[in-house]
Amino acid sequence: MESVCWLDRYSRLTSRLCDAVVRSCKNMAALHVAELFGLHWGTVRMLERRALEQKLEALPDAQPRRLVMDEFALFKGHRYASVILDADTRRVLWVGEGRSRIAIRSFFEELGAERCARIEAVAMDMNTAFDLEVKHHCRNARVVYDLFHVIAKFGREVIDRVRVDEANRLRHDKPQRKVIKQARWLLLRNPQNLKSQEQQVHLQDLLAANQPLMTVYVMKAELKALWSSSTAWEWRKAWKQWMDHAKQSGIPSLMQFSKRLKGYWRGILSRVRWPMHTGQLEGINNRIKVIKRMAYGYRDSEFFFLKIKCAFPGNP
Repeated sequence: MESVCWLDRYSRLTSRLCDAVVRSCKNMAALHVAELFGLHWGTVRMLERRALEQKLEALPDAQPRRLVMDEFALFKGHRYASVILDADTRRVLWVGEGRSRIAIRSFFEELGAERCARIEAVAMDMNTAFDLEVKHHCRNARVVYDLFHVIAKFGREVIDRVRVDEANRLRHDKPQRKVIKQARWLLLRNPQNLKSQEQQVHLQDLLAANQPLMTVYVMKAELKALWSSSTAWEWRKAWKQWMDHAKQSGIPSLMQFSKRLKGYWRGILSRVRWPMHTGQLEGINNRIKVIKRMAYGYRDSEFFFLKIKCAFPGNP
């Protein structure tokens, strides 16, 4: 048999055709690529998978120092997948189904004890499973809780609860009850993001007329300020003051939230030394949604995760 440069051994497709198919798969669904080139869907998927595996094999071994962990919706019905990112190189190191301790344990086992010992900090939301697994495998790592997730949790569990309670209290005053019920996004949105002067005036009038809403709104701003402390001593002073104010407020939902938050103080304090957040992964999660929509879904999660890792190989 004569060897030719434009045909791989035992292949019935030329190298140029294979390259064209792989390039087309970056912007089109596999079914559309198959129709374009007159190939079977399985052939297109095989060529793309082989190219993705070769790309991953060519990447150097990861030596992460800081990690970012988060989850994204995989299917409907509260089915999630976890993704782990190298915070320094922005490389997606691992993707897997689930968000439990067992689900992410395989990543640390693949990483190995030696590389786990090098991990210095891990940013995440207030996910207890992530927290416990990191502490078990990475004894030298500090957990850093993300500001956005904590404030979002405060909005759901405190501001929303107080707003509903105040609306129920004013059930006989229908005009005032309607104003409070319709003010959800006005209370949750950052003041600098209010679109018009009318919204700012509406918010000020609402807070001035309702003391509980004013209290929790101010407490949200003070909670956000904990992430801007420059020293541990300054943070400790602000933390103690926030806890005292929550206890003295007399608002049940705020007092309950402060008790729960007390167990997470180390992860919030770590932000002073490690200014990390999960914002990097939030942007990547948006691009993951685009990859999923472009293919109208994937038949197996393994191939989907392979595409995600190849889409984010990291910076050199």
